Amino acid sequence: MTDTQIAVDMPAPQTGERTARAASGWPVLILGLLILLASVALIVLGINRAAGGSAGTGNVLIVVGALVFLGTNIALTGLVAVAPGEARVIQLLGRYVGTVRAPGLRFVVPCTQKRRVSTRIRNHETDVAKVNDADGNPIEMAAVVVWQVEDTAKAVFEVDDFVEFVAFQTETAVRHIAGSYPYDGHDDMISLRQNADEITGRLSAEIQARVASAGVKIIESRITRLAYAPEIAQAMLRRQQAGAIVAARQRIVDGAVGMVEAALARLDEHDVIELDEERKATMVSNLLVVLCGDRDVQPVVNTGSLYR
Repeated sequence: MTDTQIAVDMPAPQTGERTARAASGWPVLILGLLILLASVALIVLGINRAAGGSAGTGNVLIVVGALVFLGTNIALTGLVAVAPGEARVIQLLGRYVGTVRAPGLRFVVPCTQKRRVSTRIRNHETDVAKVNDADGNPIEMAAVVVWQVEDTAKAVFEVDDFVEFVAFQTETAVRHIAGSYPYDGHDDMISLRQNADEITGRLSAEIQARVASAGVKIIESRITRLAYAPEIAQAMLRRQQAGAIVAARQRIVDGAVGMVEAALARLDEHDVIELDEERKATMVSNLLVVLCGDRDVQPVVNTGSLYR
């Protein structure tokens, strides 16, 4: 969509998702627990040696056990549990290391920051926005958007809060789309009410263009409310009713004219009766009255002549 691309000019993202190096965490967890038990045993042994008179050996065992205990605890900080439908963004001293998406207990670089990012499908429903359509008429419009985080690095580092970002950009797109098209179509123009599928497609495309830099993918969007504002709703309803009545009358007249033409053609074809122009005009007038009238016709029997 050229018009959407021109209307939305978001900055290019500076970060992209990449997979972090991660191993299974269960062997590391079991080994770490064993080492912790061994370090505790060394400390207890060192305390006993120091109490038994071997202060030098005991102190060495205590220091070694304490260092092993501390180092093992630091190593175990690399363990991270990843649930299905979420990812972990790994940072080491402010630098982006990668993203872990594989569910289960994983082991990554210790002493890193692990930010949880949900990759589940989410819904966002906008508030009812009151805007003017392309014709200047105040309307009320709301939409629901189905979206999902596609790039966790962009979602975390390109915006402050990607959930709030999606909410604001969705409302902005809804307002822009509502003001770009008329509520009712005229002169073969695309309208909000008559071209719902095309409008929702353009709405999805514009929202996608706005949130792409945040690593978000728009799955679907649907308009949940579309109506004239209360202050003009009655007037617009009367206009719609008048338009419907005019369209119905036009269709009735078109059908009646066709039926009259068919009746005259059949009479001429079968030579049922010979009608001059005045009688044809009278017949056409009577048929149009019968066919186009909105009330039952009262028959009138003419016992005289058309000319007297």
